[in-house]
Amino acid sequence: MLDPTSVAAISAVLGAVGAGMANEAGKWAWESTGGVVRRIVGREVPAPVAQDERDDVARMMHERIREDPQLAEHWRSFASRVGGGAGPARPVRSNLPASIRFFTDRKEAMKQLRREATRHADGRPRAALVHGPDGMGSSTLAVHFGAQFAKLFPDGRIYADLGGGRAGGARDSGTVLRVLLRQLGVPDEEMPPATEQLGEFFRHRVADLELLVVLDHAYSASQVRPFLTSAPGVFTVMVARNPFPNVDAVRVPVGPLTDKDAKRLLTHITDKSTVAAARATLPSLLARCGGSPYALRAAAHQLSAPTLPPRGAGTDGDPVRGAAEDNYRLLAPEAARLYRLMALRGWPAFDAVIAARTTGDDPAATAERLEDLADRMLLEHHGSGTGRFRYRSGVRAHAEAAAIREDGIAACSAALGHTLTAYADLAASAAHQALPESWRVPAPPEDRTGQRYEDRGAALGALLVEAGNLVEAVRCAEESGDPATAVRLCRALWPLQLKAGHHELLLPALRTGVRLAEGPDAGALHAQLAHSLTETGRWEEAEEAARAAAHAEEATGHKRGHASAVEFLGLLRLRQWRHQEAYDCFEEAAGILGTMGARDEGAADVPRAEALLERHRGRALRGLGRREEARRRLETALSYFRPEDGSGGDTYNTARTLTDLAETWLDEENTGAALPLIEAAITTLDGQRAEYHLSHLRHMRDRCATS
Repeated sequence: MLDPTSVAAISAVLGAVGAGMANEAGKWAWESTGGVVRRIVGREVPAPVAQDERDDVARMMHERIREDPQLAEHWRSFASRVGGGAGPARPVRSNLPASIRFFTDRKEAMKQLRREATRHADGRPRAALVHGPDGMGSSTLAVHFGAQFAKLFPDGRIYADLGGGRAGGARDSGTVLRVLLRQLGVPDEEMPPATEQLGEFFRHRVADLELLVVLDHAYSASQVRPFLTSAPGVFTVMVARNPFPNVDAVRVPVGPLTDKDAKRLLTHITDKSTVAAARATLPSLLARCGGSPYALRAAAHQLSAPTLPPRGAGTDGDPVRGAAEDNYRLLAPEAARLYRLMALRGWPAFDAVIAARTTGDDPAATAERLEDLADRMLLEHHGSGTGRFRYRSGVRAHAEAAAIREDGIAACSAALGHTLTAYADLAASAAHQALPESWRVPAPPEDRTGQRYEDRGAALGALLVEAGNLVEAVRCAEESGDPATAVRLCRALWPLQLKAGHHELLLPALRTGVRLAEGPDAGALHAQLAHSLTETGRWEEAEEAARAAAHAEEATGHKRGHASAVEFLGLLRLRQWRHQEAYDCFEEAAGILGTMGARDEGAADVPRAEALLERHRGRALRGLGRREEARRRLETALSYFRPEDGSGGDTYNTARTLTDLAETWLDEENTGAALPLIEAAITTLDGQRAEYHLSHLRHMRDRCATS
């Protein structure tokens, strides 16, 4: 059994606690660890980030523990409370997209996939790279394999679209890893906050599973490498347009169907009599479709036509674009215009509301037209019953080219401007309804308040659904020379950052916003960027952003924002175990608040802001080992969050401050003083859906009971 005071064991505990900071309980554990390290080493030690830094801290601690039995016992007790790590992944069924009814001529490819999935485990990742041009059915092959051989994967089949085949851009590995982990039943609050830790965490969670992982629209070895594992029961299928080098995987090419198999597919889609009656047009149709299953499905209705329609320019012999052109010519003018204008940008998935704002048409009529486009295979449904749609990449290329050719640059620019305005209005309205009390979320103009949501959760849910589109809209606004809209969109991302995480997804947009923002917006967006950089473990960048936020807010005379930016820097210092610097930042922020007058923006928020700073100062003092002073600060904060007269109060911060107070007593092994505070915090959170905080409190209560 590994000695808990060995360098390896100490380093493992530091790594486990650091990986658990995505929820409040994890942040408390990390702050507590900093205090314990300080006590053992005898001085302030900067928080480790990389593995070599954790090993260095572990060696310093080991040297002191080896010389002092009391410190050794203190560490053993602490490590037993925090080093448990995450539990096993929960069994899942299937998160694959729906397979198709008629699947033709892929027997050899299916055999290759099965051979790799069932070969003897030898330490190499079980992996296959399925590749073929757009419309040839490479994605369908991977999904169909998962459906046909589900028994090989009793722990589930998970799926992620890497985005490499879509014009909207590839998704970063951190975002995709979180998608896969959610499918495994891992809540966001249990995932490591730092992107660099997610790959290791994912591999740990799947190590003992028999699992299929499908990575669709991959484009490079570096993109897929974080997902590959040597776990004997995991089979990873990557799908790409072209085979890319430097990945150890079986190549499974997916080429055109033979005429015989193409005819068989058309027979399945229609019937024997229809195919038999189309002798005159069948050879030309097969030639046009080029063995593409997509093109064959899209063209099946043409079998009953006496002749095939002539092809317009711009298809370049591509069967997908050609099939899109044939069906496009059958559209009514309004549907054709809708098809063209929504293709001007690679939106991840859009609905009728945004599409109607783009075209200026009625939303109900637009919804019907979108369904018609999906029936003609010019759009794809994004999820079942969501009312959201997206383009196949080759089809979007056709639609975009048609828009430029038929509508002209000026009309296309105007339509894209309408789409951007629609997303900005939606984001601003939903953000304000999700966080109505926050001065960081500007209220939308009265004439553009948009949809009214049932409650804050519904408003946040609307932002979550549109998150990918909002990030794309920021990129589009910058490229379109519309910095004001880009900044407005970025300001509306704050509720997502604060309440839902998704920091990797939002970071590109926030970086763009920081580049474009001027005046009062500059400080706000630097602060938002600092927050997400801190939460993803990019501490050096976070410090730069927090300092830039403070400078920008001071330059514009925005005292509330200036104090908040300095507070951000102090919270970063707490995360880094630099407790004295953290305390100094909180003192500075309090001084700035003290200069605010009644007419300054954010003045109404000052009492609450001062109470939060008192709590933060208490946390910093605890880290410095000055627990009596810490308790005085925390009790002052508690008197604001939980007024004695019973009026109002802040349930969330009351529970957090009670927990902080209990932790200061537990640092001294005084369970008698800690227990009433723990019970009060548990009572405060009853019915508040704060499961991770409650779990932490119950663990603390159990510790008191066994002491």
